[in-house]
Amino acid sequence: MNTKTITDKTERKAAKRAVRKKAAPKAKRATGVARGSLKKKVAKLVQGQRKKR
Repeated sequence: MNTKTITDKTERKAAKRAVRKKAAPKAKRATGVARGSLKKKVAKLVQGQRKKR
């Protein structure tokens, strides 16, 4: 929802809440899908160091 035109903070919050309440509920996350801290981490190379083989 675009609320850039509403300048009053409380009015904008009320508008957002109303839209959120009307919206269809989101589907549950599928089983076996990693989220947050459970995701596999990607090792970062140190800047300025060469990758030795």
